Amino acid sequence: METLKEKTAKGLFWGGMNNGVQQVTGLVFGIILGRLLSPYDYGMMAMISIFSLIASELQSSGFKSALVNMQHPQHEDYNSALWFNVMMGGAIYLILFFAAPLIADYYDNADLVPLSRYAFLGFVFASWGVAQSAYLTKNLRIKEIAQTGMTAVIVSSVAGALMAWQGFGYWSLATQTNLFILINTVLLWYHSDWRPTLQFSWRPIKRMLPFGVRMLMSAILQHINGNILNILIGRYFTAHSAGNYYQANQWNQKCYLLVQNMMAQVAQPVLVALDEERDRQLAAFRKMVRLVAFLAFPLLFGLGLVAEEFITIAITEKWAESAHLLRILCVAGAVIPVSTMLSNMVVSKGRSDIYLWVTLALGIMQIALMVLLHQWGIHTMVIAYTVLHVSWLLVWWFFVKRLMGYTLLMLAADVLPFALAALAVMTATHFATLTITPLWLLLLTRVAVAAVLYYIVMRLAHAVILNECVQFIKSKIKRP
Repeated sequence: METLKEKTAKGLFWGGMNNGVQQVTGLVFGIILGRLLSPYDYGMMAMISIFSLIASELQSSGFKSALVNMQHPQHEDYNSALWFNVMMGGAIYLILFFAAPLIADYYDNADLVPLSRYAFLGFVFASWGVAQSAYLTKNLRIKEIAQTGMTAVIVSSVAGALMAWQGFGYWSLATQTNLFILINTVLLWYHSDWRPTLQFSWRPIKRMLPFGVRMLMSAILQHINGNILNILIGRYFTAHSAGNYYQANQWNQKCYLLVQNMMAQVAQPVLVALDEERDRQLAAFRKMVRLVAFLAFPLLFGLGLVAEEFITIAITEKWAESAHLLRILCVAGAVIPVSTMLSNMVVSKGRSDIYLWVTLALGIMQIALMVLLHQWGIHTMVIAYTVLHVSWLLVWWFFVKRLMGYTLLMLAADVLPFALAALAVMTATHFATLTITPLWLLLLTRVAVAAVLYYIVMRLAHAVILNECVQFIKSKIKRP
C-alpha cells in the first residue's frame, strides 16, 4: 500500500503533468485564437467570463471541498451532494437565462443576450461532475483527474480553433469553454468507481451545507476578485479595451495556474490527513509553500521580462497594449499561488468562515479601488489591483499564524529567497540582452539566459527544493 508521502509525490507529478499539458495546450491555441480573433471578440467573452468560471468552480469547490474535508465520506454524502448540485445548477441556469437582458443592458450591448444564454449552459454541465470530482480527489486519484483534464482541454481547444477559423468569432470562445466543461464531466464519470442512486437525503446536505456554501461563495468571490477588471473595464471603457485586458490577464493566469493547480489537487487532502499531527502538517505545508515560490516567481517574473516580445511574436502587434498590462499583472501573478497555499491551510483547518470573509473583504476593497481609480485609466487600475494582491498575502498569513503558528519569519524564509533570486536574475537578464534587436532572438535569448542563471543561483544557494525536484524527476525517468 502506498504511503501518504508516495501518494503526495504521485499526485504532484500527475497534477504537474495535467497542468503542464493544459497550459501548453492553452499556449498553442491561445496563440492561434489570438491571431484569428479580434480584441472585440475577446472583449465580448471578457464581459461574461466570470459566469463560465463560476460554472467550472462548481466542480472544484463548495460541496466538493466539503466532501474532501470529511475524514470518511459515505455513499449517502456523495449521492446527496450530486443531486443537490444538479438541482442548483439547473436553477442557476434558469435564473441567468432570464437575467441575460439585464446583463446586456449593463454593458449596453444587445449581442450579449444570446451569447450569455449559450455560455451559461456550463452551469448545467458542471453540476453533474461535483461528486465524481470529489471522489477522485479524496482518494488522491490525481492520474485519472489529469487524464480527464488533458483530454478535455485538447478536444475543446481544437474545436474552438476550428470555429474561429471558420469565422464564428466570439462564439468559438464560448463553445470552447462549454465543451471543456462537458467533456471534463463525462470523463470524470468514466474514471470514477462511484455511482449515484436515486435516493436523496437532506441530512448530509444539512451537515455539509454551512461549510460547502461558504466554500462555494468564497470561490465565486475569488473569481469575481480575479476578473473584476474584466467586468469594470467592459463597463467604463470599450469591448476593445476589455479584450486587451482579457488577453493580458489570460496569459498571466495560464502561468500562475500552472503552479497553483498542481498544488491544489493534493494540498487540501494531504493537509487534512495530517491534521492530528501538527508538526508533520506544518513541515509538509512549509515544503509546499517553498515549492510554489521556487516555481512561481521565476515563471511569472520571466513572463513579465519577455511580455512585449512574446505578445508581438505570438499574436501580432494588434495586441501590443496587452503586453504592457501583462508586465504589471505578472507581479501579482507571482504572489497569488503563495496566497492560495495559505488559504488552503485555512480551509484544511475547517475554517471556511475565515476563508469566506477574507475573500469577501478583498473583493470589496478591489471594487472600491477600481471604481475610485477608473477615471485615471486602465493602467492605474491594473497597478492598484497588483499592489492590493501582493499586500493581501500578509492577510492570509495572519490567519494561518493564528491557526497553526506559522510565523512571519517562516513565511519570509520560505518565500523571499526565491522572490529575490528571481528578481535579480530577471534584472540581470534584461540588461545583458539590451543590445539584441531581432525580437525572436531576444525572446529566445532572454528565456535561455534567465533559466540558466536561476538554476545556477539555486545551485550556489544549495536550495534543498531544487535537489528534491531533480531527484524526483530522475526517479520518474529511470522507472520502467
